Amino acid sequence: MTDYVLIHGAFHGSWCWTRVRRLLASKGHRVFTPTLTGLGERSHLLSREVSLGTHIADVTNLMTWEELRDIVLVGHSYGGFVVRHVADQMSDRIRSLIYLDAFVPDNGKALFDYVPDKGNKFRALAATNGDGWKLPPPPASFLAVNAADADWVDRQCTMQPLSTFEVPAQISGACDEVPDIGYIRARGYDSPYFDGFYALARERRWWREEFACGHDVMLDMPNELTTLLLQRG
Repeated sequence: MTDYVLIHGAFHGSWCWTRVRRLLASKGHRVFTPTLTGLGERSHLLSREVSLGTHIADVTNLMTWEELRDIVLVGHSYGGFVVRHVADQMSDRIRSLIYLDAFVPDNGKALFDYVPDKGNKFRALAATNGDGWKLPPPPASFLAVNAADADWVDRQCTMQPLSTFEVPAQISGACDEVPDIGYIRARGYDSPYFDGFYALARERRWWREEFACGHDVMLDMPNELTTLLLQRG
């Protein structure tokens, strides 16, 4: 039996992992899919005080209080920022670290440092539609979500604190000592910066995989993703 900890990306919640969670659980594994503070069913906790640090603590506290060790830790999209910090603080508890079409931040770099306009469009959107401190979710079509799930994803996604994209990463490098690290690229989602992280994974000699689907791999190809996760467990 393996313990899996699956971290969603921005605007999402535990709900996006439902299919993969059920598939892994059906094989006898324990699966934890925490919703980060202020998102999904925890959107009632959204406030200016919610930060990247809050989301990192959501996961490290889960691992501490559930006494999780030898886990497979997966971070999707923005969740790459979260799991990289978690692995940096708790590398001894992680068997496999997987970036799923995710950001892989260097020390001192914020998420906005990786997007083309350094986040100016996001800040403008927050100013006009989020009281200056929160971001409305992009449409599912922007994420290239499959047509059958698009309306559902649009209903499920919630606001994201702008500050989570602005805080620089604080990485010591211990995260790269995890024995098994991989990067999965969703080829149906056009993103130069995720292409860059995929290339970085090769430079660092991490294993790599590609899926022919949109950004939300866990929704578009849950069976194939589960098969890969089982191989790392």
